[in-house]
Amino acid sequence: QPIRSNTIHRLNKSKSWEYGYNKDNDVVVVSKTGQIGEVLEIQGLKIALPLAPKTVYTRSKKRSEQKWEQFPENPDFKKIKTVFDWNEYPEEFKEKHYAYIDEEFRRREEGFWFSNNGVATWIPGAYYMYLQWSKIDVGAPDFREANRLFFIFWEACKADKRSYGMCYLKNRRSGFSFMSSAETVNLATLASDSRFGILSKSGGDAKKMFTDKVVPISLNYPFFF
Repeated sequence: QPIRSNTIHRLNKSKSWEYGYNKDNDVVVVSKTGQIGEVLEIQGLKIALPLAPKTVYTRSKKRSEQKWEQFPENPDFKKIKTVFDWNEYPEEFKEKHYAYIDEEFRRREEGFWFSNNGVATWIPGAYYMYLQWSKIDVGAPDFREANRLFFIFWEACKADKRSYGMCYLKNRRSGFSFMSSAETVNLATLASDSRFGILSKSGGDAKKMFTDKVVPISLNYPFFF
């Protein structure tokens, strides 16, 4: 059953939608703002996305040119490889860049809105980290709608306390190995002394995934992550 529009409006007004499974409406809320917008159904699971803001990021006024593109790295951070390098810089320099760093953490936490061919499109924080900060074999990953749905479903798995994870039937060259490696780095760098495992059909394959994918993605992260 769809959620009644007056229920959405009432709870949006008070910002009362909590991240996680909402039993009353049988929906998994992946929004962290207390408000929901579009409700997607993926494999029988209803997932409530955040409410779209009045204005979303757009690269061009031309609809045909509105698409995802990786943002250029901050040129002032070119020589800063570690937090120890950052600590050497004067406070005046740091103050100038705190807003930029805070915004990247906010996008990582809440996701990111942009205009995609005229359509306001939300990507979860994990997908933002993959698209913006992960380096794969071809350089920057491409935006794919199928991958966006994958990350939305994965966000629902993380939000829903009933969930033990995801069973994902994939085809070759779908980008899954890089996406899962990117999410491993994303989650592992959110907590100190964390341990994340890699399982493959053999120990050698698991090791190869670590050295060829996880490590390069990790090294490509900016110092503040």
